[in-house]
Amino acid sequence: MALRAVLLLRHSGKTLTLTSSWSCSRRATLSSASCCCRQRKQAPAPPPPSPKKVPFRVLVHGKTLEDPYHWMSNTDDPNLLDHLHRENSYAEAFMADALPLQSALASEMKRRIPAAVSTPPERWGPWMYYQYIPEGREYPVLCRKLENESSGWLAAFRRYGLARPKREEILLDWNELAEKYGYVHVGTCRVSPDHNYLAFTVDISGAEQFMLKVKDLRTGLIDPKLAADGVVSLAWARDATSLFYTLSDENQRPYRVLCRRLGCGPSNDLPVFTESDPSFCVDITSTKDGKFITVYVINAANPMEGIQRICKRTSGVQYFVEHHTGLFYILTNSPMPDSRWSGDGYYLVRCQVEDIESTKWLNIILPDDDTSIRDMDIFSGHLVLSLNKRGFPLLCSLNLPMQSDLKYQVYIQDLKPWYFPQPSSSCSAIPGSNHDFLNSEYRVVLSSPVMPDVIVDYDMSRHTYSVVQQEEVNCVSTGQFCIQSLELHENKIHEAYNKKECIMNSESQIWKDLSRIYCLQREEVISHDGVKVPLTIVYSRELWQQDKSPGLLVGYGAYGEDLDKGWCSDRLSLLDRGWVVAFADVRGGGGGNSSWHRSGSGLNKHNSILDFVSCGNYLVSEGYVQSDQLGAIAWSAGCVVVGAAMNMYPQLFRSAILKVPFLDVCNTLLDPSLPLTVLDYEEFGNPKIQSNFDSIFSYSPYDNIPQRSCFPSVLVTVAVNDSRVGVWEGAKWVAKVRDSTCPNCSRSVIMKTSMIGGHFGEGGHHSQCDETAYEYAFLMKTFGILKD
Repeated sequence: MALRAVLLLRHSGKTLTLTSSWSCSRRATLSSASCCCRQRKQAPAPPPPSPKKVPFRVLVHGKTLEDPYHWMSNTDDPNLLDHLHRENSYAEAFMADALPLQSALASEMKRRIPAAVSTPPERWGPWMYYQYIPEGREYPVLCRKLENESSGWLAAFRRYGLARPKREEILLDWNELAEKYGYVHVGTCRVSPDHNYLAFTVDISGAEQFMLKVKDLRTGLIDPKLAADGVVSLAWARDATSLFYTLSDENQRPYRVLCRRLGCGPSNDLPVFTESDPSFCVDITSTKDGKFITVYVINAANPMEGIQRICKRTSGVQYFVEHHTGLFYILTNSPMPDSRWSGDGYYLVRCQVEDIESTKWLNIILPDDDTSIRDMDIFSGHLVLSLNKRGFPLLCSLNLPMQSDLKYQVYIQDLKPWYFPQPSSSCSAIPGSNHDFLNSEYRVVLSSPVMPDVIVDYDMSRHTYSVVQQEEVNCVSTGQFCIQSLELHENKIHEAYNKKECIMNSESQIWKDLSRIYCLQREEVISHDGVKVPLTIVYSRELWQQDKSPGLLVGYGAYGEDLDKGWCSDRLSLLDRGWVVAFADVRGGGGGNSSWHRSGSGLNKHNSILDFVSCGNYLVSEGYVQSDQLGAIAWSAGCVVVGAAMNMYPQLFRSAILKVPFLDVCNTLLDPSLPLTVLDYEEFGNPKIQSNFDSIFSYSPYDNIPQRSCFPSVLVTVAVNDSRVGVWEGAKWVAKVRDSTCPNCSRSVIMKTSMIGGHFGEGGHHSQCDETAYEYAFLMKTFGILKD
């Protein structure tokens, strides 16, 4: 919520942010109970690694937990590193016969990438900011050019997509950092209000221990006195001479806010705020107009005068603050006991700056029926609301300043919003940086599984739009594209929500999609308790075969995060081979309002798992996917859902890919010394409370592996330096699967460990194709379709 990125450079479904704040019964369609390994024709391979076992027992709520692989959580044990290397060797041997396919997949993915990849420029003050990936390089470069020198270039870019201007300033080159350190992950970038300094954080190990660096953009030099370790978020004071930043503790929890003046070292840092409660973390940002800094509230023009509290802290209640002409606009989910509104989720309030602590709210702006507010942005003349209506993204703008005689409570529709026209096939709408408070244009990246990313500028004053750029896709002929238009009236947009058909639209030549050759369908699957779960299905019109096609089901379902259903050119390598790709928006993830998240978290986590199983069963029973040809993929906390689903219904899935997986839920949450564990109590529950423990233990993938049962083939990817999900989570789970399940099946459970990098991978522009090609080759091999 309320995250803002300066520039977005998306390719192949990857997003590089240059500035960011920190019924389930077994059906007859399932395969038979005989060992599924009989269908897996494999070349002879060495036996899988067998790590040592060390007795370990812990008593929790009267239950004795035995964990012979507990020793793996000690990453200093040399036996662990040796075991990881042996697992890598086993994975290499297992995948040896898939190397030609893997190479072919990687080559075709890279051929789809245009030689020149860049973002259109975005205005911020007197400058135009943009980024590009140099030809043959892996990482982006952040640049800028003065607007009065680039106005002609900007017009030419919009019209013809011409190359970059000649007189550009390079602010930050990721490639130089990667060459210097071997690994690079840039976390946060902040340009100062006077545009003279760039403050950024960089992780050079993958462990997310970010270093603060400040570069003088006039000289190109980095000031060593301004360096700091363990920095998470940044915010400049209005005079551009003071920089606020948050520090993380030993558990990577941002807990402290400090202020440093330019030219001064850390000994002169001014303490601003410290959060002593380990169940809370601290973020810091500034309002769009630059007048306030929010951790509590700090006057950015006079940052030393102290902080103001917004409201008394209440568990589960959040406040996101913007400012406009003496009024705070606050997006919150705070309960309204005196309101007639019975809705759930976020609403918007206004109050005078001087009344922020007294909660004298002037107006309350409520979402319309079937709509939830997800985010807001603010400009000198407009307020932008990011909405969700029955699972579909919407954006609208409201004119500012608002009339002073508003009723105490009003609905969005009462304020005559302008809804941004969007294509009916749009599954995601990601805001651009939109940093310029004085701008009347709002930039958005629209995308869907059949529509390459479209960058659109919406003019909120004129109620017009312009398509600035659409991602190029090589190796796709022009004749395969459908020419589409964004000109959809609001009622047509809403009508599209209820259509259960291939989504197509053909009007004037504005943007292009691939709906001519790929079908995009949205279905609602009835889950175990009667709840309807959204399922998005994509397949080739020509190559898909009823009841005969292989399929891949994507899931996440945690933290209220939306499942990414945007464009990914790599995915064409599956669709063009007759695969079905489906996205299950299970409970626990983003689903319009906060109740969708709550109903799949904590004591309700089983709903996420059973929703995923229901979606898998639906794909098979409705003939989208062959009964023994369904795969699954998830990453991080989403692997709780897929791991538990495989334990409950192992024969529903042929194969699965678990990326940096959270699998040992119970043991991890029992250890508060691990990074982020205490913060995760809100999402999964605190196992020190018996009811929470019983719930977690009942689905924890590591603790519920079926005994002597056939089991899907699984590729597990982990990273040694991952600080969010320990490398041992995947290693322990793989070892236990091999101990517990059918020995023939478990030979197809492999683990690939990255010895550099962390939770977010190690690759850049092209190496991501190699990673995806490996995963797709694993799926095809274990599905018995190695032939390219």
